[in-house]
Amino acid sequence: MAQEVRAVVAHKKSEPVTVETINVPDPGPGEALVKVQACGVCHTDLHYREGGISEDFPFLLGHEAAGVVESVGNDVVDVAPGDYVVLNWRAVCGVCRACRRGTPWYCFDTHNATQPMTLSSGQELEPALGIGAFAEKTLVASGQCTKVNPDAKPEVAGLLGCGMMAGIGAAINTGQVGRGDSFAVIGCGGVGNAAIAGAKLAGATTIIAVDVDPRKLKWATEFGATHTINAKEQDPVEGIQELTDGNGANVVVDAVGVPDTFRQAFYARDLAGMVVLVGVPTPDLKIELPLIDVFGRGGSTRSSWYGDCLPNRDFPMLIDLYLQGRLPLDKFVTEKIGLDDVEEAFHKMERGEVLRSVVMM
Repeated sequence: MAQEVRAVVAHKKSEPVTVETINVPDPGPGEALVKVQACGVCHTDLHYREGGISEDFPFLLGHEAAGVVESVGNDVVDVAPGDYVVLNWRAVCGVCRACRRGTPWYCFDTHNATQPMTLSSGQELEPALGIGAFAEKTLVASGQCTKVNPDAKPEVAGLLGCGMMAGIGAAINTGQVGRGDSFAVIGCGGVGNAAIAGAKLAGATTIIAVDVDPRKLKWATEFGATHTINAKEQDPVEGIQELTDGNGANVVVDAVGVPDTFRQAFYARDLAGMVVLVGVPTPDLKIELPLIDVFGRGGSTRSSWYGDCLPNRDFPMLIDLYLQGRLPLDKFVTEKIGLDDVEEAFHKMERGEVLRSVVMM
């Protein structure tokens, strides 16, 4: 029997979200019902509200969440009622061509729940990234539930479900930052600062933060940046080169995802260095580079999908590092809010006032 819960819904493009009652069905085969405890307000949710992901309104927003499994379908064996989990939006299939060749982080057939959640009218909702966790309870594929140490607070653990994993993984998994490397990040919001924290964990010795907002640059130093560059006052490419003996950084992460920042990242890397694009561009954006520079500078340019993570491998490990005091996830939580405060949290995000607002259920 379906349960009625409160949830945040986006009905129309660019219109304020509403909090209303939705229907969540009992889990069927391969599904799990999760009682959400906390869910971060990620920029991707704002993209959904603005119609930047798709136009399949209405959307059930929220995806960066932690909670407790309440019930599961009768064939589910990987999680059980009572398990404390972080939700992930890339539940790998294990059988597609990417999984078969040993690169499951590129899985081409990730799983979501098959039953729809609905409005009280019966209209089906499109859950953000297949999760929809700005809700008291949500229905997901069981593979979207990653068990972690329950000692981690839900407002912290849930952040690994998207932005923090994207940034940390961009440094560690995609960028493969190593001991003694130089590392730079352009854009120091939640994802960019998570990349800085990841580079510090990996042993980078020179960590350069680039932004136009002094407040974000101050945050970056708290996560491990050894140098900061205000791009309003100094050319980022020249600044990064000056801080790396004129060479450029071994790895440069573009956490913004617009042509100007990508071009800066490309020219700010060392010869044979790596550019990692983790900021999500809009479909209309294009980049133009001299082909001789692409050839002559060597190295690689890679996009980072969800930090190229494997949730079952990476989430428990990062939670352990947090509990050991080696990963400062608490510092990403700017404020804790309720479901009714999500619309205002979007505005705070747009104004650059927060790293993460976290909805507590």
